[in-house]
Amino acid sequence: MEGILVSLGFFGMVYGIVRLGIRKKERLMLIQAGLDPATFDKSEKTSLSTVKLGMLLVAVGLGILIANIIVKFGVMDRDATVFSLVFLFGGISLLVSYFLEKKQLKEQLPAENEKPEPEKVEQEEI
Repeated sequence: MEGILVSLGFFGMVYGIVRLGIRKKERLMLIQAGLDPATFDKSEKTSLSTVKLGMLLVAVGLGILIANIIVKFGVMDRDATVFSLVFLFGGISLLVSYFLEKKQLKEQLPAENEKPEPEKVEQEEI
């Protein structure tokens, strides 16, 4: 068991170092090309995916809870009830998350169009 954990830890460390090295090279190339490397930051997308994951986990927990209640009353078989309700509530939560993201993107697009453009400063030749 310890050998597996050491192997996984070593693989994760090597992967992380290689990923950081590649990311650094990509950003340096963007800077040299005159582009803004901040375009790859995922701060807004991360918050949306966190909400999606949270909604999914809550829905799965709710599905398991309701499945146990249904099984206790003897209405359905345990396996069929658990699987069907977990997938049902999980799917519903992903649909709700999709519509929330769609609504949020619609609200952000008009706000981005209304932003004034920054004034261009002319450089003086020396």
